[in-house]
Amino acid sequence: MKKFTLGLLALIGAVLLLAACGSNTANPESTSGDSDTAEEDLLAKVKEEGTLTIGTEGTYPPFTFHDETGKLTGFDVEIAEEVASRLGVEAEFLETQWDAMFAGLDAERFDMVANQVGINPERQESYEFSDPYITSTAVLVVPKDSEIQAFEDLEGKLSAQSLTSNYAETAKSFGAELEGVEGFNQAIELLNSGRVDATVNDNLTVLDFLKQRPEANIEIVDEADDAAQSALLFRKGSGPMIEEVNKALAEMIEDGTYEEISNKWFGENVLE
Repeated sequence: MKKFTLGLLALIGAVLLLAACGSNTANPESTSGDSDTAEEDLLAKVKEEGTLTIGTEGTYPPFTFHDETGKLTGFDVEIAEEVASRLGVEAEFLETQWDAMFAGLDAERFDMVANQVGINPERQESYEFSDPYITSTAVLVVPKDSEIQAFEDLEGKLSAQSLTSNYAETAKSFGAELEGVEGFNQAIELLNSGRVDATVNDNLTVLDFLKQRPEANIEIVDEADDAAQSALLFRKGSGPMIEEVNKALAEMIEDGTYEEISNKWFGENVLE
């Protein structure tokens, strides 16, 4: 009986050992290089499908908006289209609200986002960026008769902002209360109607708006000292894809294509 028990225990031990060995050899195959596989998969998927799916707002001139014919256009749109062309694929844009773009990227609805996404440490913890393709500054916009004349005057005032944007953080850092909006156009509507006191936004966007609407009862009263850079946004683990995109951006800058697009929309090189 004792021998039988010892034999049974030995048999069980051998089975467990084999199971353990099996799992030890299987796990490296299933987990090692997971991030590399994910990286390769995005680039391979885009190449295989022949389409680069891009998340964008479509309501943020002059970067991404619809012209008088209803066509999606803008600086970011043309940059993304040129990048896709140099990757040998077609650009397909999916439009959504600003705050939903990050969730859409997480859910793999998009391969990348092209929408003036500012580079900041918080976003870098969760996402990856291409090389920067534009440099701009934050400006404070108020009605022409406003008592607000500097960022410091935002203390206790109501500022219209996309809540997850860098500009919302700027307004909040000066003590402003925030009114959430879906984009720049809604912020300007609230400002014109007197429902908010100010908005902080991209200087290029505001200057383009004032060029299109010189009669608008708003003005820029202050500008941030530090410049911000924006880039194309990707999920973590998109290394090889980002390398290809950066290569395309570098080629565009080198051969003058970038400057041509920049001059078309802004009359100057907005990367420098």
